[in-house]
Amino acid sequence: MSCHLCREALSSRLDGEPLGMPAEELDAHLAACADCAAWAAAAERVTRRARLAPAPAVPDLTATVLGALPRELPGARAAARARLTGSALRLALLVVGVAQATLAWPLLASGAGAMSAPVHMARESGAWNLALAAAFLAVAAGPRLAAGALPFLGSFVAVLLPVTVADLQAGHVHADRAMAHLLLLAGTVLVSAVAWRGRRRAVPALAGRRVPA
Repeated sequence: MSCHLCREALSSRLDGEPLGMPAEELDAHLAACADCAAWAAAAERVTRRARLAPAPAVPDLTATVLGALPRELPGARAAARARLTGSALRLALLVVGVAQATLAWPLLASGAGAMSAPVHMARESGAWNLALAAAFLAVAAGPRLAAGALPFLGSFVAVLLPVTVADLQAGHVHADRAMAHLLLLAGTVLVSAVAWRGRRRAVPALAGRRVPA
């Protein structure tokens, strides 16, 4: 083997390319030729120095990149408003629930109802009011329950309001007693708002899911 071919093969080996000859022949020539062995050692040193050369200095772009970023993430303000609205609705439901329970407790404790109602009827009315208060408080604690509570509350209000208006016109109920039903109406409206907000959040989440084949 000539030294020229040996050194071409050595250069290919340093570059990670095919030798073009059996590796055993190359190693045998290096063991027998002192000049090629010295050339191989020098080539390895040059290659190592070239690969370990320090990286060129680059400008520090940290301040420029950070300055180009927006002051707040897109949608952060809308998300903050949504959280504030949700907290306000839950707080209002908590107030309505406590007020509804306050109306219910005297009826349950003493059985003394409005318009001289019988004891059992007064306590039955108190139980209904307490159940409504429990529904409001449950939705205030867990907004996901709003959709489940809405059919019960909505149907009750849909029946009670026309009946109350008719009784007011006929003089069968006092105005102060009818005004107490406004608390129930307010609570149902708040539960409807909580359920609607939960539905609006759930629809995009479901739309983004991939349906398995």
